Amino acid sequence: MTEPTAESTPETAIIETSPTSRLLTQAGLSHEYLGLDSSGVQMIKVERENLIAVSQALVAAGFNYLQCQGGYDLGPGQELVSFYHLVKLTDDAVQPEELRLKVFLPRDDARMPSVYWIWKTADWQERETYDMYGIIYEGHPHLKRLLMPEDWVGYPLRKDYITPDFYELQEAY
Repeated sequence: MTEPTAESTPETAIIETSPTSRLLTQAGLSHEYLGLDSSGVQMIKVERENLIAVSQALVAAGFNYLQCQGGYDLGPGQELVSFYHLVKLTDDAVQPEELRLKVFLPRDDARMPSVYWIWKTADWQERETYDMYGIIYEGHPHLKRLLMPEDWVGYPLRKDYITPDFYELQEAY
């Protein structure tokens, strides 16, 4: 059995970056490469202030399709996450390149720019994330509740959400 060396310990391991991360670095765009998810999709963390510039660079690099946008809650008192699953679609691609952007937000200031003006498919997806998690997408043309009634209090998919005991349904006609 061999002894672990300094080069092989997790503290000193060098994490390979992705081609997309290298492209963003060369463009001078701040981001953090998070590795690959369980499906082998590269994940990149960006600050909300850099989201638009990074998104524009990704479109220029060929990530022309926003397949999915959503959110999740890391737990009571922790951050909310808005994610974007991007795909580079081309006519000759056998396996399109995929990328997941993640923006971590403090739950007491869950505001970030909308990417609607870059990928129109963000329209209803950002609205749903707003409705369920309370993330406010600044610059979205029609940010309002999509699934819950307009007068609903709170955001049902937050882990600190308290379900109301009673909600009066109004007649729809």
